[in-house]
Amino acid sequence: MIFTGWTNPLTLLRLELIQRDYEGHPVPEDLKRQVAALDREKDAMNFEAVDTLYQALDRLPGDPNFAYVQPNDLEGIRRERPDGPRQLGGLAETDLLDKLHGAWTGRAVGCALGKPVEGMGIMGRQGMRGRQAIRTYLENRQHWPLDYYFSGVDAGDGLQIGCPLSHRENIAFMEPDDDIHYTLVALRVLENHGPGFKWRDVATVWNRSLPYSAICTAEAQAIMNYNNAVPKTAPSDWVTPEYTSINRNPYREWIGAQIRADGWGYACAGNPELAAEFAFRDACWTHRANGIYGEMMFAAIMAAAFVVSDPFELIDIGLSEIPRNCRLAEACRAALAHVPDCEDFHAYMDWVEAHYGDLSGVHTVNNALVVIGSMIFGRMDFHQSVCRSVEGGWDTDCNGATCGSIVGAASGSTALDSSLVAPLNDTIRPNVIGFQEISMTELAERTLKVHQAVVANA
Repeated sequence: MIFTGWTNPLTLLRLELIQRDYEGHPVPEDLKRQVAALDREKDAMNFEAVDTLYQALDRLPGDPNFAYVQPNDLEGIRRERPDGPRQLGGLAETDLLDKLHGAWTGRAVGCALGKPVEGMGIMGRQGMRGRQAIRTYLENRQHWPLDYYFSGVDAGDGLQIGCPLSHRENIAFMEPDDDIHYTLVALRVLENHGPGFKWRDVATVWNRSLPYSAICTAEAQAIMNYNNAVPKTAPSDWVTPEYTSINRNPYREWIGAQIRADGWGYACAGNPELAAEFAFRDACWTHRANGIYGEMMFAAIMAAAFVVSDPFELIDIGLSEIPRNCRLAEACRAALAHVPDCEDFHAYMDWVEAHYGDLSGVHTVNNALVVIGSMIFGRMDFHQSVCRSVEGGWDTDCNGATCGSIVGAASGSTALDSSLVAPLNDTIRPNVIGFQEISMTELAERTLKVHQAVVANA
């Protein structure tokens, strides 16, 4: 077996053990003990021992009493989804262009705001959870609540942040980030392959556009599975989304697909069902189950946000495109039921952490709850919603970008009354071949053309 990609074989094995339990394949205690017995340093590259245990995990049967119905095929997903509006209608071209500009701007603003504290949000600092560490950092600099880009000033507290190009002292554009890269990739896929694109077209664009150093976790494992299996002369029919998304890929329900939702939502503005379908094609070869559903749900929310501005209605539309009895839908419904009991966003986040804080800081489910909570408690106000999404911790740049994109689309560019907008100078400088520097204005114009092609093909 090939072990390659994001981390060493032993780490992949330990994460796979967690993942198998999560997806309804209970791991026996003796197998857990065997995995725990491997030494973090001595056995990190012990391919033979790790592969033997990995194969044992692969063979585990599913629990017949598993409480969720989580199909991985589009037809199966659609059979299990609740009723929904599916299509909402369109907008005048000038209004849509303004909203597309707002969406691109919002995504960049939210990403830039959360980028310096991404590591802090995921891992925490000094024994504090990420959310508390972020608050402490801001309080020590007299910047709480979050209202502007993070300062890199040393307050003598031992807390440090990264990404100096996104600090308030330096920021002048949106610097490279995967949360922006994949939205650009979606645009390129649709420009090059049209609305009939397949998952292999996405893989091809990745190979031609993204350096490996810009690809993480599930995406890194999937593209390496694909490239190690597909001959250069012709595609291999046996290489399926099941293989690329599962083989040595314990990240298959993490946030990587969820952050790729927006470009499909932009292209399908007003058509949440088609946005969810495009998202499925994008997600199916890197993720499984809730990893797929996270991208589908937010693509549908994104498409709807060009027409609808009520957060509860938007969330209901997103939930209508994923299985009603999956872990993500269950968590969202539970969170929505708890909202009336919370006096503010942080009371809500106390509940989220208590119930979903055991998940990885880059899991789909807990981060989705941060985004929907910031939409609700920020009252879809662009500035307030984006700031709350970053204060929520965990994957701060991902959540800031997704929230900013949704609320930016709902508001439109001309209504983005926020001090966070001007410092970016309408400019993105990514690490995507062919997009070395581009304005959000141009991206909105190109996305409008893609949207028109999608509508014409419908």
